[in-house]
Amino acid sequence: MATKIDKEACREAYNLVRDDNTEISWVSFKYDGSLIVPGGQGKDYEEFMSQCTDDVRLFGFIRITTGDAMSKRAKFTLITWIGENVSGLQRAKISTDKTLVKDVVQNFAKEFVISDRRELEEDYIKNELKKAGGANYDAQAE
Repeated sequence: MATKIDKEACREAYNLVRDDNTEISWVSFKYDGSLIVPGGQGKDYEEFMSQCTDDVRLFGFIRITTGDAMSKRAKFTLITWIGENVSGLQRAKISTDKTLVKDVVQNFAKEFVISDRRELEEDYIKNELKKAGGANYDAQAE
C-alpha cells in the first residue's frame, strides 16, 4: 500500500516549530500504518531523541539556535531516523516517503539521515549546522 501523509496536521506541526512565538522546538512525523502523521512535539531535544528507538523510522523537524557572540539565529534541520532493527523493505521505502514529508517541510538548512545514536547527539547536529551556517565571528577565540 502506498504511503500517504496527513498534510494538514503535519503542516500545522511544522509551523509550530517555525513560529518564534512558541516554545516548540521540534516535531516528529511517524508512521501510523501507511499514513505519516505528527508523532510528537516539544521544547527539549532530549525528548525528540527518546523517540528515536532501534525499531522505528521517523522524520524530525528541529529548530536549533546557533550563532556566535555577534548574532544568534534559528536554524532548522530535517532528520530522518532509521533504527537498527527496521526491516530492509521499510528502509527502502523511506527515501520515497521522505518526498511526502519534504512537500510539507520545505525550509531547512541541513538534512541528516541517521541510524547511529551518536550522530543524533545535539552537539553533533549543532556543529554540522554551524558548518553550514557561514561566517563565524568567534573564530579568533578558537
